[in-house]
This record gives sequence, structure tokens and C-alpha cells, in this order.
Amino acid sequence: MTIITTSRVRRLGGPSAWAIALAGCLLAQGVVVQARDSVSISKDWRFTKGDPAGLTTDLRYDVRPPIEDTGDGKLADARPDAAVKVDDSGAKVLKPWILPSANPFIKDPAKHHTRPAGNPGGDVPYVQAGFDDSAWTHVDLPHDWAIAGPFIKDGPYGGMGRLPSWGIGWYRKTLDIPASAKGQSIFLDVEGAMSYATVWLNGKLVGGWPYGYNSFRLDLTPYAVPGGKNQLAIRLDNPAASARWYPGGGLYRDIYLTTANKIHVGQWGGTVRTPKVSKDQATVDLSLTLDNDSDSPAQVEVATALYALDAKGKRTGRPVASIARQSASIAPHAKAVLNGSTILANPRLWGPPPTQAPNRYVAVSTVTQGGKQIDSYETRFGVRDIQFDPDKGVIVNGEHIPLRGINNHHDLGALGAAFNARAAERQLEILRDMGTNAVRMSHNPPAPELLELTDRMGFLVMDEVFDSWEKKKTPHDFHLIFPDWHEADARAMLRRDRNHPSIILWSIGNEVGEQYDGEAGAKIGRELVAIAHEEDPTRPATSAMNYAKADMLLPTTVDVISLNYQGAGIRGIVGQYPAFRAKFPDKVILSTESASALSSRGEYMFPVAGAISGPVRPWSGGNPDTHQVSAYELHASDFGSSPDRVWAADDQNPYVAGEFVWTGFDYLGEPTPYYTSRSSYSGIVDLAGFPKDRFWLYQARWRPDLKFAHILPHWTWPDRVGQITPVHVFSSADEGELFVNGKSQGKIKKRDYEYRFRWDYVVYEPGEVKVVTWKKGQPWATETIRTVGEAAKLSLTADRSAIASDGRDLSFVTLKILDKDGNVVPAAKQKIDFSIEGPGEIVATDNGDPTDLTAFPSHQRDAFNGLALVIVKGDPARVGRIVVRARAAGLADATAEITTSKRVN
Repeated sequence: MTIITTSRVRRLGGPSAWAIALAGCLLAQGVVVQARDSVSISKDWRFTKGDPAGLTTDLRYDVRPPIEDTGDGKLADARPDAAVKVDDSGAKVLKPWILPSANPFIKDPAKHHTRPAGNPGGDVPYVQAGFDDSAWTHVDLPHDWAIAGPFIKDGPYGGMGRLPSWGIGWYRKTLDIPASAKGQSIFLDVEGAMSYATVWLNGKLVGGWPYGYNSFRLDLTPYAVPGGKNQLAIRLDNPAASARWYPGGGLYRDIYLTTANKIHVGQWGGTVRTPKVSKDQATVDLSLTLDNDSDSPAQVEVATALYALDAKGKRTGRPVASIARQSASIAPHAKAVLNGSTILANPRLWGPPPTQAPNRYVAVSTVTQGGKQIDSYETRFGVRDIQFDPDKGVIVNGEHIPLRGINNHHDLGALGAAFNARAAERQLEILRDMGTNAVRMSHNPPAPELLELTDRMGFLVMDEVFDSWEKKKTPHDFHLIFPDWHEADARAMLRRDRNHPSIILWSIGNEVGEQYDGEAGAKIGRELVAIAHEEDPTRPATSAMNYAKADMLLPTTVDVISLNYQGAGIRGIVGQYPAFRAKFPDKVILSTESASALSSRGEYMFPVAGAISGPVRPWSGGNPDTHQVSAYELHASDFGSSPDRVWAADDQNPYVAGEFVWTGFDYLGEPTPYYTSRSSYSGIVDLAGFPKDRFWLYQARWRPDLKFAHILPHWTWPDRVGQITPVHVFSSADEGELFVNGKSQGKIKKRDYEYRFRWDYVVYEPGEVKVVTWKKGQPWATETIRTVGEAAKLSLTADRSAIASDGRDLSFVTLKILDKDGNVVPAAKQKIDFSIEGPGEIVATDNGDPTDLTAFPSHQRDAFNGLALVIVKGDPARVGRIVVRARAAGLADATAEITTSKRVN
């Protein structure tokens, strides 16, 4: 079985060059072209928080249970046993008008929702064309209204990142819909809006979508005025206590205005499958759904050509195959599905590096009526064969690929929830260097651009739709709308994403409370798995389980057994791999969340525990005064384990397909064990993108052929002279010898189920620490660290010295505090002032310190253990040379230069 990637033509400005060329050829032949157009409308919005003063119209989607501060750092239902129902006291809620937006994704027509009469909200000033919004904030999308802060220092907000993401927000934009759109279908395509989005056009309620993570489409045709000004207004109502992490707030992904002929390929209407794949040829099946929005029956023809894509996703050369022209008759306001097939000779297979290449193709389908082109639609896909073997795990194109995966939440650190392709690409580049080959989208549908990156870069993906079903985890999470929306939300994600070759597995839930509900929970699981199989029969479906046991019913409903922490064991509970293996010998077993180790980059605490894994406790892994966690990488959350313990369990159960570590990067919110902090401690990489020591531990495991040795801790401890200071070394070598100032501390050979070298009784003395390692008796790698001097100067290094001036491309500039010899001063925490000259601006600064509550836009930031970060973007109106400068009292300044241009290849 193989796969696909749906994509329609989208643009930020004018049409693509190929579309212009095609139109020119057809016009020269006297053909009238009415092809679709999908234009980004993410620029130039107006935004304000809160509803208008004196509002008398009830704009709630539905009534929510009240919440209260329980005093233990959490928010809970004030009426936990009260049923949540539509208010019947006379107040009108918008739910009946919003529910019909789900109809295209509800299989049974008898369950479709009928829109009531009336126009709720039409009298609200903010939806009126004549309203003066000049005093509102000017923003470009994607936009996260909360990321600028300030952080909330007091109260039960640590779980959500201590940033004010909840509340009401309004966005307005005037749309210029050309007169040529008259007689066409006009759609609003929203990639993500947090949350409970309600949309008005020209004062008329169009519809909405409650779930903040899903993409959705609304039909603007009945409300649009082609050739005139069209006032678009979007209201968001982001609840408090709606998530266990930072959800962000606002229109945090892109929005597109799509126009198409009344007869066109429908939303996410192309599906490619490759049921037979070999090196010699592949069968490519294309299913194309056509919509007829007109009042008349239509007879159309469709022809499809397949092209290879290059590494950047651009079409190359002539067609490599074609699908024979087909005809379809479509009734008014109905759909038709055309199924075609072709043989692709000598296919360039999609697969994960380094042993395979992420090759891709695109199927370009041209729809004609009466000899005239009326639509063109692109479906991107990859040709690959994926097998799930209960004894080996995942097999890609005949090669066993152990899952070396991570979990990531959707925020991008100092940029918040607002999606940025370069920031996401940087994260993936860092993770790939560590050896990561898989990503779990925890715990919600990701930005579609992120899946474009995983396709292009060759990561294997577990795509996940829900964190909760009917049982709540927080008072205002998805459980409130699950009964009405779970089918629509599941089908929407599956249809949007099912062509991405990077996706190998669907997840219908994460740690849902229904694990313990016997048949009631299993019934929901079976329904969601059935939906996944209906929308995509080529991939298995799973649900991540943290407390389900092998004899419970929920595991019987899924195709793959996915365990969170239970494989290695939780606290004193024995690992559950053998029990699930015995119960489900024909199912693949994997760890969807492993480890949840905790640490703060560069923070080392003494004494060091002799055990390989333990919880964080005061002065045993954790500092209750500074709220930092030791970077010896031996401590974890109470339900988790160190990597060492996880790998021992995996190696003793070799049928396990692999792991998704919790987490790749630190993320905003959920700052276990210190809920006064802003961000988590679980990342292998900190929030700023700086690797913790754990990075090299995973690199040694996941890239065993990479010759290196990493020593920790640093060796600048003026207050520890004569005290025991354990030295650990991370390397894939099997033997090592440590020297302190030339004196051997002993030679160590790793035993079975050992993954680090430990010299636990080294006495600190200033100078030099050196390790020499061997593997299979042959020299492997050496590493030396030294005691460094006092801080003397700063350095700035940009990850990219040339960026596009589009306002979205970014350069991540690393600041280091150095001694006079150029060594990083490992405990330096000086205050840094950043400034910028030229056609650019500082977007945010950070340092990776989970306790730092300085607002991200601040140009002043304390370094954290020798490092800080400044994020820079270009000015779309200008190009040229940007100079970033860093200053600190008593230290030599540093500068970094970045050049901006209209386009960077």
C-alpha cells in the first residue's frame, strides 16, 4: 500500500508561471479559461479583543459549564456533574446555525443539519461594512494574539503556558472579489482558527467551525458581491481551561479565498493510491470527486497527467504517465466520483533518508466541458509501499525502519502557535541531525504546511485527531462538542491529509478516559476506526493508551497497539509489552510516548543519583528554589522514565516497532514539575532550539555509525574543588577511558542494556577532561573539555545569512557568551541588549530557560547558561543588509549580518 498528497493551486499573488502559460495556449486556441484560483488573504487584517460594548446579541456557540480555581494550580468545573445543554432560558446560541458547516463530512444524509431561518449577529457593528475599524490593530496572518504576553505570573495558568490565550477576538478584512467571479463558486478556506470560529460576510452569518485545530471551508457564494467590496468578519471565542498545553489564540494559520467554476473538483477532492509497487512499476489509482454547484446537469470530461517533482516540490519535465480521459454526468447540486488508473514505469519511490529518498509526484487533472477547460486540480503524492509486521515493525519499500520518533506540540516556541514554515523546518532539521525519522502530531491535526515539510524531508508521521472524546481532561476541551462534531472533524482531517506520503498511521485519540469504560469506550473506538478505514483503507488506525491493559476492550478496536510509557513501566508497575504481545500477537506494538525525561539545559545538580532513572524530587533532580531540573538526564516525570530505562525495555522486547519520545522540543505549557514556569522541561531540545545533553544521548542511539563522544557536565566549577563531580559520556562506542588532567579515571566497557559511560566518583579539579573511546576494539572518538575563563565577549551567528524579504522567512541568530579564548562560558547569565539596523525587525528573543517570564518580543534578554536567541525577519517593502547587534555590560559587542532579497532559492 502507498500514498498521496492532495494540493490545490494556491498563490500569494498572481497565478503561477505554468498556469499563465497554460491559459495563454488555451486562449490562443479560442478557449475560454475559467480555472480555479486560490489566493492567500493573510495580509492586512484588523484585529481587536472582546465584543463591542453594550452588545445585546448572544454570540455564544453554546452554553459552557462555569469553571473555578481549585487552588491546586488547576481549573475545574464549578458544576462538574451538570449536563451542558443549549440554553433554553430564552437566550439564542449560534450552534444551530454553525452545525450545517459539518454536513459535507457527515456520511448519513439523515443526520445532516438544517439551518434555521434568521441571521444571528447581523446587527452587531463589527460585521457591518460601515464600521470604522481604523483603531483596531493591523495584523498579518498567521497571528497568535497571546504570544506577545505579558506572562501571567500568578494563578493556575502554568498548564496553558502562562499566556492569555483565552477570550473573544474579532478579525475584519475587506475582500475585493472581482466581477469575473460572478457565476462562480466562492469559498473561504481556513487552515486553522483557535477557536469556535464564526464567520460573517457582508453582515450575513455564513457558518463556522468550533475545533481550533482543523482546517475548514465555508461557501461564501450566497453572500458575496462580485465586483464590489465585501466585508469579512470572523469572531473567535477561545475558552479558558480548553487545553492541557498552550493552544494559542487567533487566526494562527493561513486563510485563502478560492474561486472556481460551478463545476469543479471538490474540497480535498483528489485521492491517489498506489496498491501495487515495485522497483519496475507502480499502479497509480486516482479518485476525483467533482461538485456541480449549478442548477443544471453537467457533462464533463477529465484528463490527468503525472509529473515528477524535484526536491523543492516543483514540477519537472514532461509527463511521466497519464490517465485516460473519462466522462461524467453530474446532476444539479450533486457530486460525481471518477476513478482512473495508470502504470508508472520505474517509479522514484518515496522513503525516509538516509537510506531512501523522499521522491514525489503530482497528478494534474484538467476538467473540460464542451471542449473548454473549466478547472485544473493538483494532487501531490508519493509512491511507496508500507507494511506493518508484528515481529519487525514498520517496513518501507522492503526495508525495516525502526521508528526513531518524537512528539511535538504545535507551538513554535517564542513565535507561539502562529505557524511559520521556516521555524518548523528548522525544528525538523535539528531533529534530523539527532537521528529522528518520525514525528507524532500530538495531539491534533497539524498545519498542512508542516505535512508538506515532512513529505519533502522524508519523515514518517503519525497524524492524530483528538486528545479527548466524551470524557473531559479540562473543563472546556473537545468533549463539549465531541457528540456533534467528532465525525466531521475526523473525516475532515483524513480527507485533507490522506495523500501525504509521510503519513503512515492515523491516531484517533490520545489517552482518552474511555480506556476504562469497557464496551462504551470500545464502541466509540470502533466508530472512529471505521471512519478512518472508510476515508483511507490504506493505513492502519490506532489510539495512544496510557492505562489500558491488554485484557481491556479498547485495544481490541485498533489496528496497532500504541502504548504511552507502559512499555517500560510506570512508576513501580512492570512494563506491559509482554502482556500486549501475548494478547495481540498479530498486531504491531509501538511506544507512542516514551521517556518524558526532564531537564534544564546546562543545569547540573549534586549529588548525582546512582540509579538509571528516577522522578524529580527536591534536591534529587530538581531545585525547588530555582525551579530547574538537572541535566544529567537521569530524571523524568512521575509517569515516565529516563531514555536508558526505555531502551532497556525496547531491547528486551525486539518486536517493538520503535518509539515517539516525549518530546522533541520543549513547548509552552505543561511545565511539570514546576507549574510556575512558562514551558515544559521534557524536550530533548529547549524552547529556543538549543540541544540539551540528552540530544547526544539520542544521537548515539539513533545514529550509531556517527563517531563522536559527548562529555557532561561542563568543567568550570570554582565552588566544587575537591568535591565528587560525576562525569558521564554519551557515545555509541562500547568502551571508553576518562582522563582528568592526564590521569586515568578508569576504563569502562558497556554491559548489556547500558547506554552511557559513567564515572561517578571523579573529584573535581580545574583543568582538562578527556575521553577516549573504542568500538569493537577499534578507535572510535575522543573529546576534550576544559575549565574556561571569565566572560569577555559576545558572539552572534545566524543560521542563515540570506533570507527572503517577505516578512515570513526567518533567520535564527544564536548569541554566545565567550571567554577571551572563544570558549562558551557555561554558567553565564548576563543581560543582553539586542538591536537591529536595516530592512528587518526582531520578531522575538528567547534563551531556553523555562522559568523566564520576560515577554518574547523584548529586545532585552538574560542569557541562560551562555546562550540566547534572537529571531529576525525582513521588511517586505525593502531589501538589503541587516545588522543585528548584541551588547552586555563589561563585554565586547557582537554583530551578525543578514542579507534580504525578494526571493531566496
